[in-house]
Amino acid sequence: MAVLNRSADILFVVGTDTGVGKTVLSLLLIQFFYARGYTPFYLKPVQTGCEDPYDTDSDAGFIYRHVKPLRNRAPADSIIYCFRNPKAPIFAARDEKRTIDLSLIERAVTEKAVMHAPLVIEGAGGVLVPVTENACMADLISLIKGSPIIAARAGLGTINHTLLTIEALKFRGLPPAGIVFIDSGENSTPREMIDENRSAIEKASGVQVAGVIGRIDDFSQPPPDCYDPLIRIFDKI
Repeated sequence: MAVLNRSADILFVVGTDTGVGKTVLSLLLIQFFYARGYTPFYLKPVQTGCEDPYDTDSDAGFIYRHVKPLRNRAPADSIIYCFRNPKAPIFAARDEKRTIDLSLIERAVTEKAVMHAPLVIEGAGGVLVPVTENACMADLISLIKGSPIIAARAGLGTINHTLLTIEALKFRGLPPAGIVFIDSGENSTPREMIDENRSAIEKASGVQVAGVIGRIDDFSQPPPDCYDPLIRIFDKI
C-alpha cells in the first residue's frame, strides 16, 4: 500500500444519499489504517437525528464501540455539532436556534491533522445537502481540502445517484479518490446488476468503483474481504 501524502491525509466520506452506508465505510477506513500502523482520527462535523454523541443514533458512538483503540475514549471528541432532528444540517440547526460555523469546523480539522493521519471525515447526507445559508456539504469538502471517497448503494438507482454525485464534486474541482458500493440489505444485489452498475459508472465518469462491501454481522471484526476496496483505492493515492 502506498504511503499517504499530505494531499490525501484528509479523507472525506460522502454519500450518494442519506443512509447509504457512510458510517460503515468510515468504520472500515479507521480499522484499516489502525491495522497498518497509522494514527487515524474519525470526525463527524455535523450529526443530525442524534440527542448527543453518546446515544444509540450517534455515528461517532458506533465507530468508537467497534474500534478497539477507541473503546475507552469519548465519542464527543469526534462530533462538532449535534442536532436532535433528522434533517439537513441547516434546518436541524435552525430548529434549535443555532447556526453552523464552518470556520470552527476548519479549525478543528487543522488541529486534529497535527496529531493524526489520516483524518477520516464523514459528511451528513449527500454532497449538495445545505449546511449553512451559503454552503453545502461539497463546499465544506473544498474548504478543508478533503479527498472525497464515495459510498454508494450497489443496486438499482445507483448509476444516476453516483454520477450526479461525481459531477457535483468535479464541478468544484474535487475529483473522487474512488467509489465503494455498499450492499448491506437483507437480500444481496444480483452480481449481474452490480457489474452493470460498475461498468456504467466507470465508463461515464472515469472514476474507479473499488469494490463491494457486503452485509457485516460483526462490525468489530468484519470479514477480511471488506477491506479489499480500500486496498485498491490506497494503492493509487
